Amino acid sequence: MLVCAVYAYRLNAKRPDDDPKKRGFHPGAIFLAPITWPLFLFGSISIFVIKALVYGVFLILFTIALLAFRKPFLFVWLDRIATYIGNKLLEANTFLIKIAFGDWERTPQPS
Repeated sequence: MLVCAVYAYRLNAKRPDDDPKKRGFHPGAIFLAPITWPLFLFGSISIFVIKALVYGVFLILFTIALLAFRKPFLFVWLDRIATYIGNKLLEANTFLIKIAFGDWERTPQPS
């Protein structure tokens, strides 16, 4: 890994100053490559394993929820949440229109 870092640093140093691909690498970054490469590899493998475990747990719990609860509570809950968010967005947009264009005549809405 040290060889790859040195090679990339030398290629970057040879680029002209007006080249948009030229980066401002610090020379000390070369010596950190053998330390950081295994850490990045271990970190990415760990994140992959954690994501796979969470996905597996989600699949198991979702299957159990589908078998245990026969009522479509999820659709009722999603409908309430979507209506709540939609109402808040409409109120905010109406407020912005009133600010931009002044107070406009509004037909009374039934409560």
